[in-house]
Amino acid sequence: MPIRHADPERDGAACAAVYAPAVIDGYASFEAVAPGAEDMAARIASASSTHAWVVHEDGGRVTGYAYAGPHHVRAAYRWAAAVAVYVHPDHHRRGIGRELYGALLPLLTRQNLRWACAGITLPNPASVALHESFGFAPVAVYSQIGFKAGAWHDVGWWQLELGSAGTPPSEPLGPQRL
Repeated sequence: MPIRHADPERDGAACAAVYAPAVIDGYASFEAVAPGAEDMAARIASASSTHAWVVHEDGGRVTGYAYAGPHHVRAAYRWAAAVAVYVHPDHHRRGIGRELYGALLPLLTRQNLRWACAGITLPNPASVALHESFGFAPVAVYSQIGFKAGAWHDVGWWQLELGSAGTPPSEPLGPQRL
């Protein structure tokens, strides 16, 4: 299976390489400096401790990843996860993002989470199409919120209902395994 859980030590450098073009070559990420292997390993460990981080492999090489983490730190948000997917530009348009979300989103549902929330720097029709193909619906736009690559950019927010609301809701569970 080409999708597996990320290992911080094994995958930090590979995930950093997948992410770097989003930082360096465009505006999909608002970071100014691409994180290195150690920083990415720490991000993998942090996300995996509460939610999940999965990678896609092709021939033993990581070509993309998707992860989830807390949407917000306040307690009432604990049923919502922030999600993101990144695929190395050499592997775009091969269905890897779809495979990654296809693995990640069911894990979040099994955690008793209710919402997946995704922020997309606009314009990004490919990312919008991917998210909407999974049922994410647009809920807000932060107009001209970030300046990168010589221009102001909007960030759109999409939301996917993972499970129905209970009153009171079941508490979220810890990270789930594939």
